[in-house]
Amino acid sequence: MDYKKAGVDIEAGYQSVELMKEHIKKTMRPEVLGGIGGFSGGFSMDAFKEMEHPTLMSGTDGVGTKLKLAFLLDKHDTVGIDCVAMCVNDIACAGAEPLFFLDYIACGKNSPEKIAQIVKGVADGCTQSGAALIGGETAEMPGFYPEDEYDLAGFAVGVADQKNLINGEKLAAGDVLIGMASSGVHSNGFSLVRKVFPMTKESLETYYEELGGALGDVLLAPTKIYVQALKSIRQAGVTIKACSHITGGGFYENIPRMLREGVRAVVKKDSYPVPPIFGMLAREGDIEERMMYNTFNMGLGMVLAVDAADVEKAMEAIRAANEEPYVVGSIEDGEKGVTIC
Repeated sequence: MDYKKAGVDIEAGYQSVELMKEHIKKTMRPEVLGGIGGFSGGFSMDAFKEMEHPTLMSGTDGVGTKLKLAFLLDKHDTVGIDCVAMCVNDIACAGAEPLFFLDYIACGKNSPEKIAQIVKGVADGCTQSGAALIGGETAEMPGFYPEDEYDLAGFAVGVADQKNLINGEKLAAGDVLIGMASSGVHSNGFSLVRKVFPMTKESLETYYEELGGALGDVLLAPTKIYVQALKSIRQAGVTIKACSHITGGGFYENIPRMLREGVRAVVKKDSYPVPPIFGMLAREGDIEERMMYNTFNMGLGMVLAVDAADVEKAMEAIRAANEEPYVVGSIEDGEKGVTIC
């Protein structure tokens, strides 16, 4: 008996590391210390030593049951982007710059080519966000996961000068809400999605005119990464007063998280185009409107508040970062919460 006969292929692990190195290399930043293969990842403090009060911000998340679609379609090169996005978007909406990222892949059987495709997506997400992929772990766990399945999670660290953190403290009635378009469902609500649509390869490969593509391709569209758009706004001299990453819990849970006591967010439903996948989900699943807004991003992956005088400048900055902005509402005095009308 040996480890391979027990289900763990050490040689496959070595091969996976070799295959992923080319993808990891493109994410490197000058502050990264050492290379891939050590027991830990190092990152120099030179990135933030000039700040008055450097503050580290961190975020961790996974891709969730969206992975089930990747398994069915045998498409693994974009879920890594989702993993990075879920972490770095949280960091960015606090006003921080993502610095580095680590991933964790647990699988039933180590297929080096598949692992390399997953890590390629992680590296793509890191490149989009400017974060370095400085380490990770691939755990082969036979008997715990089916041979053709895996889980994917990650952890990111960013930094901001304390004075530049976005905390909602200066929100005031009359401030304007700007939403940035999502790419679709992103990485939340898939336990409900999988109840609405048949989870078969045939169903996911079916083309729908109203979607403009195959159902699986639309659902697997990777989560948008808004790091560069938020950075562009700051570089334009606009103060972001509050910011919310619209993830699990949709509008009703996430928007109030960016508000201080005594103010309320009012979002106008007809102020931006809702992607057709959400209409299809509501129709096919007989999901009431409030539940849709309490589960999905409904076409807005990030919502932020700025002074009314800064709206046009903020919109221009977002477009310059190749994202699509919409004025979607405003801040009013009132009980902390959100009104969708």
